[in-house]
Amino acid sequence: MTWFKRQAGELDTSGERKVRTEGLWVKCDTCRQIIWKKDLEENLNVCPKCDRHFRIDARTRLAQLLDDNEYEVSDSNLTSTDPLKFVDLKAYSARLKQAQADTGLKDAVINARGRLNGRTVVVSSMEYAFIGGSMGAVVGEAITRAIEQATETRVPIVIVSASGGARMMEGVISLMQLAKISAALACLDEARVPFISILTDPTTGGVTASFAMLGDLNIAEPGALIGFAGPRVIEQTIRQKLPQGFQRSEFLLEHGMLDAVVHRRQLKSYISRALEFMDQSSVVGRQTSA
Repeated sequence: MTWFKRQAGELDTSGERKVRTEGLWVKCDTCRQIIWKKDLEENLNVCPKCDRHFRIDARTRLAQLLDDNEYEVSDSNLTSTDPLKFVDLKAYSARLKQAQADTGLKDAVINARGRLNGRTVVVSSMEYAFIGGSMGAVVGEAITRAIEQATETRVPIVIVSASGGARMMEGVISLMQLAKISAALACLDEARVPFISILTDPTTGGVTASFAMLGDLNIAEPGALIGFAGPRVIEQTIRQKLPQGFQRSEFLLEHGMLDAVVHRRQLKSYISRALEFMDQSSVVGRQTSA
């Protein structure tokens, strides 16, 4: 039996075209509107009806931030050794293999060096689809190496967080990454190299408790969930109803936890202007101290 397939449909043996609509439409969970997927992608994966920012993968993020989607990837060969030989409902080693097959990545972050509006930058972009963007030894090591590269070459670094927090399958080894990355950022700060932290939906757990909130500038996308424990856990602990919008980026901005909430459409230009300002401030600071 012969089948002739086409991009948006196929011909069966009777010659009749069957239109395939799977994956062509996306439903927005906020406004409940059905959106043509191509329109959504052309709008940077932001709902054209209600402005909800959909989650995007690490490669798409790099394509949106770096000029002409051109960049050099580093530290992509790092893989977890499953130090605890952890097993719950499924062996951790099996989860890793499945996540690697699904995402095409070794772990939940991509380190890239490219240009942002003509300026050379180092970018670490986290991948939420890889075990919830959780931070284990590999993510901690990769981000630390990116920070060290930025320190040595005096190139600004941008870290895009999208994470459910520390990776419990690696136990205390995962928690150690909080201190390791924070120590690397202290060296970056002493070298007076800019660090811009981008918090996306979601940024929670150990990532929030460490590098995500340590930027010279902490920027979030609209509507992003940001916090340590989740709101349901907090409500059950304190036995109180939380305020409207609690742990969303706008709430954190209002309460002084963020420097800015920036629409995805303006994010690249905002970062570019911020880095230009930081360059000028650094020069003025050095001249003053001299």
